[in-house]
Amino acid sequence: MQRMRVVHLSDIHLGFRQYQRLTPSGINQREADVARTFQRAIDQIIGLRPDLVLVAGDVFHTSRPSNAAILHAFRQFLRLRSELPRTHVVMVAGDHDTPRTTESGSIMGLFDQIGIHVAASEPRRIAIPELETSVLAVPDGPVPELSADAGARHNLLVIHAHVREVVPQYYAELDRASAIVSRADLAGGGWDYVALGHYHIHLPVAGNAFYCGSLDYTSLNVWFDKSEEEEQRLKGKGFIEYDVARGVARFHVVPPSREFLDLRPISARELSPAEVNAAIERTIETVKGGIDDKVVRLVVRDISRSVARELDHRMIRECKRRALHFAMDLRKPEPTRHDVAGAPARRPAVVEVVREQLRARQIPPDLDRDRLVDLGMQYLNEADAFPVAPASVTGAES
Repeated sequence: MQRMRVVHLSDIHLGFRQYQRLTPSGINQREADVARTFQRAIDQIIGLRPDLVLVAGDVFHTSRPSNAAILHAFRQFLRLRSELPRTHVVMVAGDHDTPRTTESGSIMGLFDQIGIHVAASEPRRIAIPELETSVLAVPDGPVPELSADAGARHNLLVIHAHVREVVPQYYAELDRASAIVSRADLAGGGWDYVALGHYHIHLPVAGNAFYCGSLDYTSLNVWFDKSEEEEQRLKGKGFIEYDVARGVARFHVVPPSREFLDLRPISARELSPAEVNAAIERTIETVKGGIDDKVVRLVVRDISRSVARELDHRMIRECKRRALHFAMDLRKPEPTRHDVAGAPARRPAVVEVVREQLRARQIPPDLDRDRLVDLGMQYLNEADAFPVAPASVTGAES
């Protein structure tokens, strides 16, 4: 069988904005990071010289991206087409690329002008005679019958969708795709390769079906991404190279534009404010290369209101100044209750409920979600600092 190599990338999210830091030219720093990461990915793909590139959706973070995001996408894909004129490119629209109303036009048609096969509003079956290949391209939306072309030597499926048995429920609730499929839907089509988009973490779905994950940390909860990558021993974000003849997949890591650090949590149980301050300082000092210009989270568990109020906030402000973003996640001791049977049961604290609601809530794309969560936690802590009125006044149960 003639060798054919495919590159599969997805969830680029150009135009993604986060935090308040700007570049010297006035662009949101994270937007610039994501653009730079995409450029590095294109550099690597050009070096690999594949026969076919499959883009599985969410090229942009919103369906109405900025002119800067559109221009950068056009330049990089044009560079790919110019450097590799014999390489075919097939692209589908993701849920972030797709307008919410039919009256709004899709920006994805722009890429047709440079010879990219685009499925923006409805599925397309694309024949590539030179490769003896048929590609079924399915954008976010209604899913057609997923069947291969019997007349083609190679059949590939590129689809932006949520796979029920694979994507964790927590993630599915945070970022919902319109297209939903099952493992059985994908297995029954006779595909040589299935390129999936939507889930931001590299994950095998079957022997020849993969989520390649996003190119950068653009999820609603990047710390979920980090924990999943650590559990699966992934070395970061990137794209997949797949040898169709041999059935072999290789994951290529794209060097990140910004380092994200989820520091080792601190337990403040039975510690004084001075001891917690010292633990925070030790944790920060052990970061290799320092926290400067990085995105950092430090969780402090089991910390009481009184101890939280006496933390060294000057030190914390200095950490926020040094890092691109420094999130101090203070978590109170978890309340427990005992059922009649005597088994302890955990009841979610108010702060946890509020934090999760703020992380899951739909917000405008230019709103800094982490800042919103930080402010919410700050307001809760300030409310807790007020003295509680007697039960006879508030009507609270004794």
